[in-house]
Amino acid sequence: MRHLAAAAFAFVASTALAEEVTTYQLDNGLDVVVIEDNRAPVVVHMLWYRAGSADEPAGVSGIAHFLEHLLFKATDTVESGEFQRVVAENGGSDNAFTSYDYTGYFQRVAADRLPLMMQYEADRMTNLVLTEEDIIAERGVILEERNQRTENSPGALAREQMRAAQFMNHRYGVPIIGWRHEMEALDMDDALAFYDQYYAPNNAILVVAGDVAPEEVLELAEEYYGPIPANPDLQPRARTQEPPQLAERRLVYEDPRVSQPYVTRTYIAPERDAGDQETAAALTYLAELLGGSSFTSALAIALQFDTNTAVYAGAFYDGMNLDDGTFGLTVVPAEGVGLQEAEDAMDAAVAAFLEEGIPAERMEALRTQLRAGEIYARDDVGGLARRYGAALTSGLTVEDVQAWPDILQSVTAEDVLAAAELVLDRNKSVTGWIVPNREALQ
Repeated sequence: MRHLAAAAFAFVASTALAEEVTTYQLDNGLDVVVIEDNRAPVVVHMLWYRAGSADEPAGVSGIAHFLEHLLFKATDTVESGEFQRVVAENGGSDNAFTSYDYTGYFQRVAADRLPLMMQYEADRMTNLVLTEEDIIAERGVILEERNQRTENSPGALAREQMRAAQFMNHRYGVPIIGWRHEMEALDMDDALAFYDQYYAPNNAILVVAGDVAPEEVLELAEEYYGPIPANPDLQPRARTQEPPQLAERRLVYEDPRVSQPYVTRTYIAPERDAGDQETAAALTYLAELLGGSSFTSALAIALQFDTNTAVYAGAFYDGMNLDDGTFGLTVVPAEGVGLQEAEDAMDAAVAAFLEEGIPAERMEALRTQLRAGEIYARDDVGGLARRYGAALTSGLTVEDVQAWPDILQSVTAEDVLAAAELVLDRNKSVTGWIVPNREALQ
């Protein structure tokens, strides 16, 4: 093992109470993150690319997800499907995923199989070989996936329409899987153009978590990933941004498969930013306080118990994004309650929550709950790897990830109410009524 001080790479090491994390950067720009957990001889090897559906060129929606599928095909030296077979033969598991801001590939194997995983993953970073048969076959697979996950789900179709209305100019308004008419036209040139642009070490983050030593991971990374050249033409992640949203938007989604009408509303909300996560932390509390529990949240108490207006009331916050996320409310009315009545009751409950303030005991209980959640999360090395990978590909740093638990604990009731005032602006919202037919609107 050569002395680290003499190696030609940038080195940063940081440690948090939650986990031991060490970071490196290779000469070709590959970021390496090592999370040590020696309780079991298991390792999770994840390669994340800073390229998701929001980075796609206009007109080829779904190409990021399509390429994710195609990466399981052949390379110059590996047969199609060989990588998955080798993982299985070595007692491991593997998969991949695509989101708005990233695409990731991972394997969970015995720790001594890590070099093999790096060998195969590094190979497909640069040596992918596609055929027209691959394109035709896998295009059929992703179209069927859209059928199963989206076309067969009225809720999923409604969410697509909501996001398209919420994001007027940003690519977050385009579904990750793609619009069907554009997916049907995806071809070899589209796939290779996206691959050549984004699949490069200077656009990737290697996260290795488990029973490993940082120096050994670095040595392996240099051996397998180090020889891959950086892409000198890689451009900064420049995306179309949202203009000021000045008007409330409303829609009705009608589908006979809807078994229970409901009302949902989303607002544009700030994401977690590097060095500036306080508002996101407050919004995390706001979502929990308004709709995080079917028994103790403000909407549940007001609508499900006090007035029997709803059979379900919830809230959510989506803040792990490179750009603005969303804050949302959903109410499923009780039998005999119309959607307008349910929406009015939802608005009244939110207004009362803001007017009455937040009891100190509710804030303290939520702090305890969130603290426990952070502690339990340390027990899963795969979850830890995902946490760091998702954060780093969304513009955060290791330091931001490790500061997050303390930031959550520092949130006050005043912070939550200030965040609510910032975000709950009807001019930045989309309200949807999801119904089986027009009669349900009465």
